[in-house]
Amino acid sequence: MIDPGLAFGTGAHATTRLCLELLLERPTTSVLDLGCGSGVLAVAAARLGFRPVTALDVDPLAVEAARANATRNGTDISVSQVDVFADELPEAGLSLANITREGVELLAPRLNGAELIASGYLAAERPSPEGWRHCERREADGWAADLFSPA
Repeated sequence: MIDPGLAFGTGAHATTRLCLELLLERPTTSVLDLGCGSGVLAVAAARLGFRPVTALDVDPLAVEAARANATRNGTDISVSQVDVFADELPEAGLSLANITREGVELLAPRLNGAELIASGYLAAERPSPEGWRHCERREADGWAADLFSPA
């Protein structure tokens, strides 16, 4: 159950569903949800057994919504207000970024992890983050999500 409050993310958007499809196929590891919005991806990861799960967003309303949704769903998620484009980021086995193509390309080189699931952009857009190799793509309703691993 996700209540977005004043934050982005109910879980119904195609980009969220595509990220969840890719997440379901990944081995459980630590997760970093970058630009977490309501925390829907972080909550899903925790419910699927990923540990630890860290959710980060610059918007204080998103942080508040993500914390409330983590509690509502009985999940143990660390949620913090962080500028993912400027602040130091923790290391994780899997990073999730449902943002924009430009945001993915700026953020990916800052990550120290094994894999990245990225979305938040149209299917016509093809992110090419520096230092990452494209592994898989999913598309739905004109939107896309991609799985990357370090090059």
